[in-house]
Amino acid sequence: MMQLSQFIPSIALAILVAVPSVAWPFQNRSHSRRNVLFIISDDLNNRLGCYGDPLAKTPNLDKLAARGVRFDRAYCTFPLCGPSRNAIMTGLYPNSNGILQNGQIFRQTIPKHPSFAQALRLSGYLAGRIGKLYHYNVPNSVGTNGHDDPASWELEINPAGIERMEEHPKIKSLVPNQFGATLSWYASPAPESQHTDSMQASDAAWVLERCAKDTSRPFMLAVGFFRPHTPYVAPKSYFDLHDLESMEIVNDVEEDRKDIPAPALASGKKEQDEMSPETTREALQAYYASISFMDAQVGKVIDALDRLGLTDSTLIVFTSDHGYHLGEHGLWQKMSLFEESARVPLLMVGSNIGRPGTVVTTPVSHIDLYPTVLEFTGQTTDATLHGQSLLPLMRDPSNAGRGWALTQVTRGGADNKFLGYSLRTEDWRYTEWDEGKRGRELYDHRVDPGERTNLASASEHRETMEALSSQLRQAVAGTYPSTGGTPEVRPMNWAPTLTAPD
Repeated sequence: MMQLSQFIPSIALAILVAVPSVAWPFQNRSHSRRNVLFIISDDLNNRLGCYGDPLAKTPNLDKLAARGVRFDRAYCTFPLCGPSRNAIMTGLYPNSNGILQNGQIFRQTIPKHPSFAQALRLSGYLAGRIGKLYHYNVPNSVGTNGHDDPASWELEINPAGIERMEEHPKIKSLVPNQFGATLSWYASPAPESQHTDSMQASDAAWVLERCAKDTSRPFMLAVGFFRPHTPYVAPKSYFDLHDLESMEIVNDVEEDRKDIPAPALASGKKEQDEMSPETTREALQAYYASISFMDAQVGKVIDALDRLGLTDSTLIVFTSDHGYHLGEHGLWQKMSLFEESARVPLLMVGSNIGRPGTVVTTPVSHIDLYPTVLEFTGQTTDATLHGQSLLPLMRDPSNAGRGWALTQVTRGGADNKFLGYSLRTEDWRYTEWDEGKRGRELYDHRVDPGERTNLASASEHRETMEALSSQLRQAVAGTYPSTGGTPEVRPMNWAPTLTAPD
């Protein structure tokens, strides 16, 4: 398989090329060229140079931010892969699309609702996917369609690199024989070209070359990189970029946790609590290495877009499915409502849309990407969508837009499930667990960007708490399906039957 990939970008494309009846899926239609290149990383937080991280080695994403718009306060709707990605693709909050766990796709709950890729496809676009856009079990689903939505695409490419096919047994894990659900990593001696994300970047360049040759249809190309999701596997050269001893370990965790409600910390795992300082630094180095490796692949895709003269007609979107903890509050990975888990990088570049180097500081959400893509491509915006277009904010960063972002998460077992909601405004993060019955949190980001002091019990912030609680409840009411233009009001602790996420 590895030798074949040097000549043909993937098995999927080999089939398209070899069988005349499944030829390159262009049709002779007349369209103005308004293309979309959507790139999503997996489990990536804001540890990027363009977001001010001093240890990051991300030259390609930094250049992308410099040539377009960086959203400084962008947030996911749900800090778990499946719900987050379905919300992005449907433009609906999890409470409306019905996806609050992994292993589901929205066709099971709202089968007639088009994803934004399908909406463009139905209007004549070539809609293609490379890698992970919906949920995948990582690493076991690499090379497959995962929990994909076939109606979204007419071109699907699923390469599987050496970390999935050969190096899997060599990966170091905190829990033996577990790789995707806990911390695991490996500095691979294999050439970069044999890793999945590198293969996907080559596939993307291949597709863009064909789009440049045949301009009869615009394209919506989605590229889903797997790194830095665990296992943190990258070529050893990317590990060498990051000095092990320079990795910064979070301290004073016990003191920090004293004013935090128990549900806020429920995403923690025992094996991560027991890591030694040496193991912690290894995990951090591997995460940074995986980011740098992914950054290099993004650079290859953008370079191809530029080289082929497609940049001026293309909206470039780069984001992650959710944030990621690296020891803050004693937590790792995702599924919390703290800033590190809810916040995502979001970079957008569009010709004549926003000045290079623009920074938007008002809070925005993943839920806004669907209407943004529709407006850019000249499509009619569906009234059922929950988000706002971000193009006005790109043109004028002083535009406040909606001014807040909402993130939710589930807690409790099958017999005791409840929801937590967190509202992020420009100055505050306010969180309620089970409508406040199981705790509240209030953090002042003007003086406490690390969210280390919970002000929920401070009497001097009572009015702020009341105002934010009212705003939160109004926001939550708007996440449910609309009936005759009016949101269906359900209790804030409502949740469908859940199973444990993988």
